[in-house]
Amino acid sequence: MGGVYRVRTSGGTIEASMRGRLKRGQHKGDRIVIGDRVTVGAGSGGGRVIETVRPRRTWLARRPSWSRVDRVVAANLDRLLVVVSVGDPPPSRFVIDRMLVMGESGGMECVVVLNKVDLPGCSTVVVELRRAYGAAGYPVLPTSAVTGAGIEAFRAVIEAGSSALAGPSGAGKSSLLNRVEPGLNLRTRPVGRRSRAGRHTTVSSRLIELSGGGRVADTPGFSDVGVGSVEAGSLGGCFPELRPFLGRCHFNDCTHVHEPGCAVVAAVAAGHIRQERYASYQTILEEL
Repeated sequence: MGGVYRVRTSGGTIEASMRGRLKRGQHKGDRIVIGDRVTVGAGSGGGRVIETVRPRRTWLARRPSWSRVDRVVAANLDRLLVVVSVGDPPPSRFVIDRMLVMGESGGMECVVVLNKVDLPGCSTVVVELRRAYGAAGYPVLPTSAVTGAGIEAFRAVIEAGSSALAGPSGAGKSSLLNRVEPGLNLRTRPVGRRSRAGRHTTVSSRLIELSGGGRVADTPGFSDVGVGSVEAGSLGGCFPELRPFLGRCHFNDCTHVHEPGCAVVAAVAAGHIRQERYASYQTILEEL
């Protein structure tokens, strides 16, 4: 708070403020975020200051619907776990796809977590989502923070390396982490009755050290998901099932929408790429 950051060093955790030139850079959107590697030096009055921020290996960025500026919310993490509820609130394929693009564009491994599989009547949704995202090349983990179903598989993923959890409010990200490590005591809230939409419980990002190993970035739920840090020409590479067909089109600058001789369009027609995923690609491309 107030420009003071907690920095983990080999000697323990310290607090450090930002050097003045870094503060000026923040006005241009270059924020220090959880997971950043920094160098720390001595400041006036015996305090510590962050001197530099090292280049990021990976990043999780989003662009709010009201802004034209990308906002990085986490850096240098191995994977992104996209957590969605299979009911209450119901899942949105479009939101899942956009979050996967966010992870792919930031160089992160992506995993789809289908939470609340204990809810009655959700089995059909679970089967279809597992089929759709498994076919796209993503690991899919069905879980329930209530019954414990799938929790050990979820634990194995997040205790290996570093991960970011992202997903719509009400998907149960904090509940899953509490199930894995009850001592965290992360706040949770029920889904609103009227809209069936989740309410934001996590209000700021933080990096959680797990007792079994691994680190998890707990990020606020995204009510509006704008992909960041991706150009229109590279969007196809953010869809794993499109990658085998890229570079095989008649035109080098093919958008994979309307051009003749497009290998991607042919793959969709032949059933190699699911229509729902291709529709998400088209919609996101229009925005970009």
